[in-house]
Amino acid sequence: MEVKDCLRILREIKDVAFATVDDQGLPQIRMIDVMLVENDKLYFCTSRGKDFYHQLQSHPHVAITGMNKDYQMIRLSGEAYQLDDAKKWIDLIFEHNPTMNDVYPGKSRYVLEPFCIAQGEVEFFDLGVQPIERQTFVIGSKKKKRKGFMISEKCIGCNQCKTWCPQQCIESGNPYVIQQNHCLHCGLCYEKCPVQAIRREEYE
Repeated sequence: MEVKDCLRILREIKDVAFATVDDQGLPQIRMIDVMLVENDKLYFCTSRGKDFYHQLQSHPHVAITGMNKDYQMIRLSGEAYQLDDAKKWIDLIFEHNPTMNDVYPGKSRYVLEPFCIAQGEVEFFDLGVQPIERQTFVIGSKKKKRKGFMISEKCIGCNQCKTWCPQQCIESGNPYVIQQNHCLHCGLCYEKCPVQAIRREEYE
């Protein structure tokens, strides 16, 4: 699994939940079509009259999530920027998404503005396998952050974390080790550890 595979899944889902923040700092969400995916970049568009457009202008940080029929979820967070040469991009979007002609026939398409996400973080989360599978990637030059729970040298080997883990993704050792690619990030190991040897690296 790579970034391009995650973006391809979003393109195949096409209608994804897309969150922004409004001028009052409140979350707003809507279903948006992923129009193009090229060179580890995601493209979409919206019309100039929509609240969505004005929110993107004021607060470009966005979050996208979608799940396919195989229970594979993709979560993307990053910054969207408006593209220059709007006519070229809108024509390309319509070429790859011909049903858009039914919504915006003729030259009415040019009320739309194209946007791109080229920097951000992508998470792949597969609930269709046992144990679950998760991976995190970055788009562009964004630095990858560590997420989830880590077991420190304070571990006394009591086996409580391993016993309680719903995915059984903790390996015995000195200290014990969490298999991060199978971890739910539920925090049960953290709550059950009697010596506080488990720490949370980053909030989701």
